[in-house]
Amino acid sequence: MTVRLSLNVNDSQIKTDYFVASFIDHTVSGIIESLEGAGKIRDLNLTIDGDKVNVNLNGELIPTNLFASKIIKSTVIGMIAPLKGVAADVKKLTISIQK
Repeated sequence: MTVRLSLNVNDSQIKTDYFVASFIDHTVSGIIESLEGAGKIRDLNLTIDGDKVNVNLNGELIPTNLFASKIIKSTVIGMIAPLKGVAADVKKLTISIQK
C-alpha cells in the first residue's frame, strides 16, 4: 500500500524521509483510528491551529472532546518538534495522509 503524507508547520512544508513519514503515519493513524466513530484511514486531514484540533477523516469531520484534542495536539507536536525545519513555536500544523 502506498501512503502519501504531507506535513505543514506554520504554513511551511516540511520534507520527510521514508522513516519519518512512516513514523508519523503509524502514530497519527493509531491515534485517529482509536477515536469513537472513526474507521480505517483512506484520506485524513489533521489540523492543529492554536488549541483547536480538526480531524477530517474520509471526508467527514470527527468530533473530539477537550481531552482527546489535548492528547492529539501534545503527541503530534512532540513528535514533529525535533524535525529539521520545524520552528520552536508551532502555532499551526497540518498533516495530510492518503492511503
